Amino acid sequence: MKLLFDLFPVVLFFISFKFAEGAPQQAVDILATLGIEAPSETQGPILLATVVVILATIAQIAWTWWQHKKVDKTLWISLVLVVVLGGMTLILRDESFIKWKPTLLYWVMGSGLLGAVLIFKKNPLGSLLAEKLELPAPIWRKLNFLWSGFFLALGFVNLYVANNFSTDSWVNFKLFGVTGLIFLFVLLQGFYLAPHMPSEADDSKNP
Repeated sequence: MKLLFDLFPVVLFFISFKFAEGAPQQAVDILATLGIEAPSETQGPILLATVVVILATIAQIAWTWWQHKKVDKTLWISLVLVVVLGGMTLILRDESFIKWKPTLLYWVMGSGLLGAVLIFKKNPLGSLLAEKLELPAPIWRKLNFLWSGFFLALGFVNLYVANNFSTDSWVNFKLFGVTGLIFLFVLLQGFYLAPHMPSEADDSKNP
């Protein structure tokens, strides 16, 4: 359920873009009612999807605050990026700004994990997951580096797709490609962690 909630803005971005692709004039009309003029029908889909993802991210944070009275830092960063870059996309009618948003978010996350270990001598993943997963400290450190490298690389992959493929392909990648890469990374990570996790025999020895 948490994964679906985290993907909520991305899913709505995808749905609204596909809707606008199939009904470009309707998308232009909807944008016009919002006071946003689309220069052409071809720009309607990405502009409408940008409006939707901004509103969806705001709604996501409002719901999180209402339910838990706190919001994860990553969500705040995502909100700032989507409002600033999405706003520039709408004002300048330039989709390259919204395409940069995932990359900047991945780079912030990757740099944050890396900086926490190298500068502050802390392990965010270990602190976050220690209650659910028992691992030796050196493995937590390696895991933190792996996730940091993954997010930094994912940022470059997003830019490559955005700059070398159509907007439609980038929208597909944003939902299915990124989700698939994360799933594959977690799966491979599971194989790496398996030998280091406590066995049932070890657990039975504990009183």
